[in-house]
Formats: sequence, C-alpha cells, structure tokens
Amino acid sequence: MRREVKNIAIIGAGFSGLYASILLAKAGHRVTVFEKNDRIGGRARVYQEKGFTFDMGPSWYWMPELIDQLFEEIGENRSEYFKLIRLNPSYRVFWEDDFSDIPADRDELVALFEGYEQGGGEKLKRFLNDAKSKYEIAIPEYLEKPGLKLNEVVNFKVLKESFKLDVFKSVDKDVRNRFSSPKSIGLLNFPVLFLGEMPSRIPSLYTLMNYADMGLGTWYPEGGMGKLPEALHKVAQKFGVEFKLNASVDAFNCEAGEIQTISVNGKNLTFDAVVASADYNFVEQNLVPKKFRRYSSQYWDTRSLAPSSLIFYLGIDKKLENLEHHNLFFDEDLVAHGKEIYENPNWPKRPLFYTCMPSKTDRTVAPEGMENIFILIPIAPNIEDTEELREKYFNIVMNRLEERTGQKIRDHIIYKRSYCIEDFKNDYNAYKGNAYGLANTLKQTANLKPKITSKLDNLFYCGQLTVPGPGVPPALMSGKLVANHLIESYEGII
Repeated sequence: MRREVKNIAIIGAGFSGLYASILLAKAGHRVTVFEKNDRIGGRARVYQEKGFTFDMGPSWYWMPELIDQLFEEIGENRSEYFKLIRLNPSYRVFWEDDFSDIPADRDELVALFEGYEQGGGEKLKRFLNDAKSKYEIAIPEYLEKPGLKLNEVVNFKVLKESFKLDVFKSVDKDVRNRFSSPKSIGLLNFPVLFLGEMPSRIPSLYTLMNYADMGLGTWYPEGGMGKLPEALHKVAQKFGVEFKLNASVDAFNCEAGEIQTISVNGKNLTFDAVVASADYNFVEQNLVPKKFRRYSSQYWDTRSLAPSSLIFYLGIDKKLENLEHHNLFFDEDLVAHGKEIYENPNWPKRPLFYTCMPSKTDRTVAPEGMENIFILIPIAPNIEDTEELREKYFNIVMNRLEERTGQKIRDHIIYKRSYCIEDFKNDYNAYKGNAYGLANTLKQTANLKPKITSKLDNLFYCGQLTVPGPGVPPALMSGKLVANHLIESYEGII
C-alpha cells in the first residue's frame, strides 16, 4: 500500500547522495545523510596537508551548463558558490617525441588537426557536429531517464534519431573511418578511456564526450573540485538536511518486504525510506538480506568494470616548468595498456598516465612558490595492490615525468601519499576496488544497468553503478533520478 514518506535516510555523501538529499528535503521531508568517512564528498573528498589542498578524486570539470542547470533546478545559482575558469589550453598531451597543447579556441583547434593530417580541420568540424547531435539527443534520452521502462529507450524519438547515435558502431571505428593521423585518433579516443572498455568496444554514441571536451570546454572551479560538493552540502543544510559523519551503516533489519530499521554504528534507527548512494554491490550483497536481493553475486562478478587507479598526491617545494593544469602522457602504446586493464588484467608494463597540476591555475591549493601534483595511472580493478608495487610504479612515472619535462622533481617532494585499490575498498566499499563504476558498454547502458529500485519496497539506489553511470554530471543526475522516482512513488510527496 502506498503511503507518505516523511523520514528518509541517505547512505553516502557523494554527489548523488548530496543532490538526492536536497531534492527530498526541498519537497518538505526530513532527510538524514549517513557518511562512513569523516568528511562529505565521497570520491570527491578534499584533504589538506602541509599547506597543500588535494582533490582526492575527480579533477575534470566538463558539461558546465548541465551542472548549472542542476543548480537552477534546486533554486540556486552556481556562481554564488564558486567561480568557473575555462582552461586554455584545455590540456597538454605528451606524445612519444613531442607534445600538443589542446586550445580552447575552436579555430585554433581546427588548425591543430589540420597540422596533423591534410583536411584534418574540416574532418574535425564534421566529427564534432555529429558528436554535438549525439550529445543533444542522448542527454535527455539517456542521462535523464531512470532506466525502469522499455519505452524510455525504445520510443519514437530515439528510433527516429537512432542512425545518428551509432550505437552499433564503436568509437574507434568511427574515429578511424574519418582520421588517419595517430595523433588525431589518440586525441579523439581519449575521452572514453575511463568509460570502462577499449574505444574499439565502446559504442560510438559516446563520441558525445568529444563534444563535451572540445565543444563545451574544460573548466576549473576556483578553489578546487571540492567546491562543488561543498556547495551542495551548504544547499542541503539550508533545506534542513542533517549530516552524520563517521556513521557506518552496518545492517538493514527487514520485515514484510521493507526495511524496518537500519543499524548505524550498532544502533537501530527507523526510517520510512532508504536511498543508497554508497557502493551498490556492497549495500545489496552485505546489508540486504539474501531473499531480498535483486542480483546474485554471480551477476556482479560478470559485470564489466571501468578501471581502478593508482594515484599519487605530491607536494613540491618549487615551481615546475613544462606542465599545464591537465597533462596526458600518451608516450606509450594505448592498446597495450588497455589490454592489461580489460583483456588480461595485470599491472601494465609500460603505463600511460595523467598528471594534474591545479596550482598552475589556482595559487590557493599550494603554498607560495610550490606546486600541487596529482598523478593517476589507470589499472585493472581487483589486481594485487602492495606498497612495493606502488613504489615501483611511482618510480616508472617519475622517471618519465622528469625526462619529458626536463627537470628534477623527486628531490623536491616534501609531501607524498599514494592511493590505490585497497584504499578504494576501505574508504568506499568499492566493488573490486573500482574507481569509475561499470563500463559503459552497449550491454551496460541505460536500462541494462542495475536498477534504482529494489525488491525491498522502501530501498532505492543511486550512484555510479546504476543509471546513468560514472562521472560528475551523471552522478548528480543519478541523485535527481532517484529522488524524483521516490517522490513520484508515494502519496503525499509533492
């Protein structure tokens, strides 16, 4: 029987949980967010050490108009909370023997591709126009749908526009059909690298990410990526959301197809509904009694996961040269590294890596005259993670970083922290230590992702393992989808 929900628990204070809490509280309901860690933000947590401010997770701010729209939908203006800076160049790519700066200006970008291959500029214009069409179709049709009904993906508009979406062609095939230069191909395959598969197995629908990259631009919130969860936290508190930190949800006590109470740090608490923004697999396989689980352990074990990561947070006691805010090291074989993530999971022999230096743009994240560095190596989830392996790969990437930028860096490190598979498991209960959720393959897109609903009538899910998927805007949208579904599912909620 349907009934009014007045008292709602949310597990996890990441992007999806924060946004869901705001919508539910804005609708007039008592909302309590339980976060197992000591600060809000989930994977976008921030920490300070020795005068440095480190963003622990997301570092790319894409789709700014979509994030602004989500603020508007809760009656807020994003610009009142933080300022956005458009990066120019958007990022630097280190090739085997040189580098390219990717300009924010469209004409300069076209000229760059023209330099890679004859006619490359015109090819890029056509490619980005197609990517824009996919973006404009896919955002409302896939990103903003809860994935519960077949007619969400099989409807007249989608069928009418399906030839533009290229869901049965791969990103790599689409790119290689148009471009011949290895640099053009590498740049246009790049945005899907963290979607959980090789570009040869990701639907060409996801070239919409190229439009997000080169069309809408790469931005930076002044003060760091942590300004976004900080802003959402302030809005949530404005609407009366209560936050409980260091609050681990240990069990669900269920009866008659519903959660009767949740156990938080050993104490049973009563709520009318529960929204799980924490790791979907962990919640379902550890907190939900077996008879109420929608998915089996075998189901989860056969899911294709996006990569995990080995991350280093470094404080450097001098200014560094020859690095931009974002830097991609594509000076090794992408295909070989990809196979060691997706086909034969193992530590990569010659890894590609990414370096972020936010202090290039923002002087507040490092002491005067110093630099803040974030280094990330994508790796397979659930492989061995030891301090010895972390140090081995630290030396591999530092050798290349120093060689490619022509400067000593290791001698100037005054702060160092590593973060890898075991940390993802310990801090986020991340399934197999993944960093980016499920792979966005065709079989794991839209309605084919784990559902936001449960066999338990008053349990709902959001976050990167359900619709619409991983990434900052999708995570926020996931919170919106689950909150709106909960609101629509019960009488008395407006």
